Amino acid sequence: MGNQCQSGTHGNNYYNYNRYQNERLASRYDDGDHTEDCYSGSSRTSAADLIRQGLKLTSISVLGRKTPDITEHYTLGRKLGEGQFGTTYLCTEISTGCQYACKSILKAKFKNMKDIEDVRREIQIMHHLSGQENIVTIKDAYEDGEAVHIVMELCEGGELFDRIRKGNYSEQKAAKVIRTIIGIVVKCHSLGVMHRDLKPENFLYRIKTMTCR
Repeated sequence: MGNQCQSGTHGNNYYNYNRYQNERLASRYDDGDHTEDCYSGSSRTSAADLIRQGLKLTSISVLGRKTPDITEHYTLGRKLGEGQFGTTYLCTEISTGCQYACKSILKAKFKNMKDIEDVRREIQIMHHLSGQENIVTIKDAYEDGEAVHIVMELCEGGELFDRIRKGNYSEQKAAKVIRTIIGIVVKCHSLGVMHRDLKPENFLYRIKTMTCR
């Protein structure tokens, strides 16, 4: 799948198993309503209310700032996965050739202000946790008229779920995975964040090849 790249700012920050020296496990967030600040609330303004006010959900800026066109910096490749609101693609940084994952969240699927605030919160939390051990690093976020694009570290090793499904997990290896997951939960809680969606599909292995900076 090409070179695995990460931000030079954060360095190598994934758990390394003794028997899998080139594989690392990282937590990711999906696009559901599962991850949130312990201390933040959200508005329940409906789409109907906004329409009555003459506003469209797609016209509301999610990031609250103007960003460059993502295609000026990245080329989007094949689809890696798909969720309720968005699709994740392999993307390549034009200036470096480094590869990342880009989750594109379609604005057309927003039903109310809460959906918009959930995306804002997801990006804020990823920045808040950036650089922490075993948590996928966000690189940047972009917005255009159609979607919000979150560029993050690429994990090429597949989901923990896929490895469990193959039935080759010993009790010893399972204990190491659980220990890692508990460590992630403790770190998130210490920083005021609840994950709320701990499942094997949301933990990815990262195969270390070449690091681009």
